[in-house]
Amino acid sequence: MKSDFRKKPRNMDNGQDRIASHPLADLGWLFRFANESLAQDFHFSVQKAAFPWVRDLVPAYKTVAVFHNPALIAMGKALETLQTLKHGKTKKPNPFQGKEIIVPCCYQLGPDLDLVAEKTLLTTKEVIQLHSETIYLVYAIGFTPGFPYLGYLPEKLQGVPRLATPRVKVEAGSVGMTGVQTGIYPEEKPGGWNLVGCTPMRLVDLEKGFFAFQTGDRVKFEPITLREFRTLEKKTP
Repeated sequence: MKSDFRKKPRNMDNGQDRIASHPLADLGWLFRFANESLAQDFHFSVQKAAFPWVRDLVPAYKTVAVFHNPALIAMGKALETLQTLKHGKTKKPNPFQGKEIIVPCCYQLGPDLDLVAEKTLLTTKEVIQLHSETIYLVYAIGFTPGFPYLGYLPEKLQGVPRLATPRVKVEAGSVGMTGVQTGIYPEEKPGGWNLVGCTPMRLVDLEKGFFAFQTGDRVKFEPITLREFRTLEKKTP
């Protein structure tokens, strides 16, 4: 099915805030919102509507991608239907209020911990305290399956740039941070984030379809010693 929609964003206004919508080829629409809260409300509204033609919903920060089944609905009709949704503030539980997950983190295994302390004009102890006392929200999953983008870092830890030269290999479980975000590498990958710790948790099992994090989960890091890390590592399947 060919789409005659141009790349120029369309605006939808339901009496709330104006929302820009962008076609995703012939597969669906990407909606951009003024803030995360509006995106969360829209995500909830689409889930609640339970349209049979919606194949997938992908919320990420201030956007929500809605993918549809072209055999069940035309692209223009899908947009028209989504535009009619009332997505103001709701008293019902928001899908972004997911599981509460405690992530054990050994900050002794963070090769860039001293660098982050230097960049933020803090001690390593202060970096650990600030990073571990914050409750983060999983705003998105990517760039590799199961990688959680967690926001937001406390203000004193924000603004640390990516490494000038990315690492060729970052070990699975490495806890990184850059800009206003922190995250966890679920598998060995190249990467340019500043590594401040490591968790023995297993984040992904593709064969079993297991993913530790989903968008909307709340995450808190719990400092552990190197000895505790080794013990937990042995128990991790």
